[in-house]
Amino acid sequence: MSNLSIFKIGVGPSSSHTLGVMIGANLFCQKAIDEWEKYSQTARIQTKLYGSLSLTGKGHLSDSAIIWGLNNIKAKELTPTIQKEILAHAMQSKKIKFAGLKDIKFNYETDMIFSKEFLCEHQNGFEISAFDDLGNLLGSQIYFSVGGGFVKTIDEMNAKAKDENKLNLAINFNNAKDILNLCSKHQWNLPKLSLEYELQFNSPTFIKDYCLEIWEVMQSSYANGIHPKNDYLPGRLHLKRRAKGLNERLSITSDPLGVLDYISLYAIAVAEENAGGGRVVTAPTNGACAVIPAVMLYLKNHTIGFNDDKVIEFLLSAMLIGSLYKKNASISGAEAGCQAEIGSASSMSAAAMASVMGADAIKSCNAAEVAMEHHLGLTCDPVYGLVQIPCIERNAFGAIKAISAARMAMSRKSDPKVSLDNIIKTMFETGKDMSLKYKETALGGLAVTLGSVC
Repeated sequence: MSNLSIFKIGVGPSSSHTLGVMIGANLFCQKAIDEWEKYSQTARIQTKLYGSLSLTGKGHLSDSAIIWGLNNIKAKELTPTIQKEILAHAMQSKKIKFAGLKDIKFNYETDMIFSKEFLCEHQNGFEISAFDDLGNLLGSQIYFSVGGGFVKTIDEMNAKAKDENKLNLAINFNNAKDILNLCSKHQWNLPKLSLEYELQFNSPTFIKDYCLEIWEVMQSSYANGIHPKNDYLPGRLHLKRRAKGLNERLSITSDPLGVLDYISLYAIAVAEENAGGGRVVTAPTNGACAVIPAVMLYLKNHTIGFNDDKVIEFLLSAMLIGSLYKKNASISGAEAGCQAEIGSASSMSAAAMASVMGADAIKSCNAAEVAMEHHLGLTCDPVYGLVQIPCIERNAFGAIKAISAARMAMSRKSDPKVSLDNIIKTMFETGKDMSLKYKETALGGLAVTLGSVC
């Protein structure tokens, strides 16, 4: 399958808790539309959130996302006005327009259930059920938001993983070793391999336009982040936005490390826009959405020659590496901690930066490995379940580590001892060993120590 979906245009603050559940609600609407003869009798919809979605769902706007999605509004269509109108209709008029076709009654207290139960298939499970006016169940579906805005049904979770080799693709790979073998055989770098792979699914024009649209939204997120409409982020923390003031204070300096302030600005601005529920690119998740744009803005503003062609090469390289984490490990903080989100984004950025600066596939994969190696064990412990503390600053550090990793890999003369496949496997094993309270449940770590005194 195409890797373009590693990057999605969506809404903050979370790809799994906001975008994923909204997509799941959209899928249920489509199911109802396809079977409208039955679902036209729907008088009530109940959603039950499980596990991490339940424990941190309110802080991540999971409940709002469900409501938006059940109205069959897509994430790309959301505007602040549409968000407010739909929520007002649900909370004040106590109605939702199910599937965009029929007004039905809605009672938040009884129709939005937060269960502390964890489903065995994944930490981010939710069930949507439709009832008629007599209370008879018309149909239900369990979905899992597995990270990065990717959603699977319970049947898809329980089914054996599809062997993509059966797709009979001329170019295919399952791990970094395969990638390096292909690059060696054809004398390709990462962006060239990624492009050749994508051409099996999409035209050159579609790939180019998709990548440039993604880049345009990333830049818009940054622009909105330094010119926010509100000085404070939503939620109990009442956290003051920092990007606006930082942008006003920064100026060209003779300090050789002054560029770090700009990288931090780029990341903080995008991460704050996400935390405020704004329009961002899932890259590969919303919680880590600022790492890749921060590195790209660094290349655009502080290096020479970063043009549209380089943008496409960067994103093609990043999605190639991201696909390995998605396929062989996880990009979900609820499943493997923040190492799976910030770590994956940093790894993707490091490989992509090295590639556009002329590195071969070996050095680019080494850059990806180095970046992840120094995110191993990173917990996901958002205070009050908000994607604010420590998430915003972590995006800045993820970007800085990515740039350092790319530079280290490109100047290296010795052969690395740890492969990218080694580090991906280690990250996933570390995530499985990690205590549940450190995996987006707000039950441990900073979420508890700071949350108890706020």
